[in-house]
Amino acid sequence: MTAMPEEAALLARDLAREAEHVHGGRTYYTGTLAGRRVVLVYSRMGKVAAAATAQHLIDVHRVGSILFSGVAGALRPELRIGDIVIGDRLWQHDMDASPLFAPLEIPLLNTSSFATEDAIRTGLFSSAQAFLREGFDTEVGPAAAAELGIREPKVIRGDIASGDRFVSTHAERNALRARVPSAACVEMKGGAVAQVCFEHRIPLGVVRVISDGAGDGAHADFGKFVRDAASRYGLGIIRRYLERENPARAGASKSP
Repeated sequence: MTAMPEEAALLARDLAREAEHVHGGRTYYTGTLAGRRVVLVYSRMGKVAAAATAQHLIDVHRVGSILFSGVAGALRPELRIGDIVIGDRLWQHDMDASPLFAPLEIPLLNTSSFATEDAIRTGLFSSAQAFLREGFDTEVGPAAAAELGIREPKVIRGDIASGDRFVSTHAERNALRARVPSAACVEMKGGAVAQVCFEHRIPLGVVRVISDGAGDGAHADFGKFVRDAASRYGLGIIRRYLERENPARAGASKSP
């Protein structure tokens, strides 16, 4: 799954397509990428859209795991545009069913966050490191990096907060940091996908690239970064992750 259409378009160009399936306004591409059988789809915006996409992947395409790539706004002050966050736990920062349940707790599930799959998380972290070390200069390029303000990008593991709101002011960002102190970044989809995967016991991996500072002016940084870099990050990291997977699993009936 990709969070932006630009990411899906570039991955689709690299995919050896076998079939296309249109459902709910989304196109699901089935084929081979980096030697692995995959289903590729753009989730569309917001938690409901992302959850519906994940559910369709599970019910119809019978996927065995889900990789979700996209962009996010930084919450930690040390994160900069172009840094990469590999998700540890996913939170829904706008969930509040109090006083029936504690703030942030997902009703009836007895949890406020959902962990990604450890093996996928480890593989994505290594693949992101490899992308920055081996592919960044050629796949993104120094000119684009300089224009976007990307300087010595790094990869970290951290929690991710999700909600149906684009965080674009310092006040919103600071309130969110107080609400979910462990979150490294914020986006609009991953927490819903993590809940669907949790309920169906589907392993999940999430990678987010910092596109803005989730503060005043975030909308300007976000649009430029998505246009000029996000899709290249997504392709570079996901392709390296799939290449690192055990080739014996490439012919398995379930897709990642």
